[in-house]
Amino acid sequence: MEETFVDTAPVQGLLDRAAGLDSDAGDVRLKGIMRDLLDAMARVIVRYDVSESEFWGAIKYLQNGAGEIGLIIPGTGLEHFMDLYMDAKDAEAGLTGGTPRTIEGPLYVAGAPLVEGADVNLTTDPDDTTNLYMTGQVRGPDGEPVAGAILHVWHANSQGWYSHFDPTTEQTPFNNRRRIKLGADGRYAFRSKMPKGYSVPPGGATDVLMQAVGRHGNRPAHVHFFIEAPGYRQLTTQINFGDDPFARDDFAFGTREGLLPVPMRQGDSASISFDFELQRAASAQDEQFSSRARAEA
Repeated sequence: MEETFVDTAPVQGLLDRAAGLDSDAGDVRLKGIMRDLLDAMARVIVRYDVSESEFWGAIKYLQNGAGEIGLIIPGTGLEHFMDLYMDAKDAEAGLTGGTPRTIEGPLYVAGAPLVEGADVNLTTDPDDTTNLYMTGQVRGPDGEPVAGAILHVWHANSQGWYSHFDPTTEQTPFNNRRRIKLGADGRYAFRSKMPKGYSVPPGGATDVLMQAVGRHGNRPAHVHFFIEAPGYRQLTTQINFGDDPFARDDFAFGTREGLLPVPMRQGDSASISFDFELQRAASAQDEQFSSRARAEA
C-alpha cells in the first residue's frame, strides 16, 4: 500500500475529526499538535505495513509499560532531544555559555531537607564503601559568585538504588538527597558515598524495548543537580563519572561534554571538584522549574 493512502479524503477527514478540527471548542494549539501526531502515526503504520496484531501488541506494550514511562522516555532519546532542542533555541536567540543542561531523569523527590554549611553530609549509607567528596562554586556569566543559590543534589547509593525507589527499603528517607543553600561566596561542599550506576529493571518494559532494538539499559555512576537562584536561569544537569565504563555509552543519553569529571581516587575516598556557571534570567519564567510531574515523599 502506498503512503498516499493517508492523503485520501476518508483518512484525512477521520484525522481532522479525531483532532477536533471540525469544532470551534477546545485548545487550537493542542488540536494542531494532535492532528500532526495522528497523521505521523498513520503514515508509519502504512509505511511499515503494520499488521493488526503488531498494532495491538504495541498498545499492550504501552499499557504494561506505563509504570516505566520515566525510563522509556530517556531511553528512546526523547528527553535528550528536548535538551538539544532547547540548546538550539538558545543559540538562535544568542544565548551562550553556562554549564550544559542535561536530562533530569525520573528519580527526583521534592521536599529534601534544606541545609546550610561548608561540609554537608548527604548520606546514612554504611561505611564499608568509598567516600565521595564534592566541592565547587556556582558562578554567574561574569564569574561572579551566585550568593544564596540553592543546589539540589541527589544520587543513587553504592548498590545503584535511589532512596524512595529502593525495593530493599533499607535506605532512610531522603538518603543522598539534599537542598543546599549556598552562602555569599557561592561555594558548596558535600560528602556522601560513591554512587553506583544502575540498569533498567531486568525483564521490564524498558529492558524489553532496549533488547528489541539491540541496545543495553545501563547508566554510569552519576550525580544529579538542580540549581536555582534569583536573577539566574534555573539549571537542570548532572555529572557522569568519566572513568565509568558506561560514561560515554549511557542508555539515557545523559552524557554531555563538560559533564564528565574523573574522580580523584585515593584509598577509600574519591573527590570531585566541579564548578557550575549559570546564565542570567531574561524573565521570571527562566528562574522556574519545568512543570514536569515529580515524586513527593
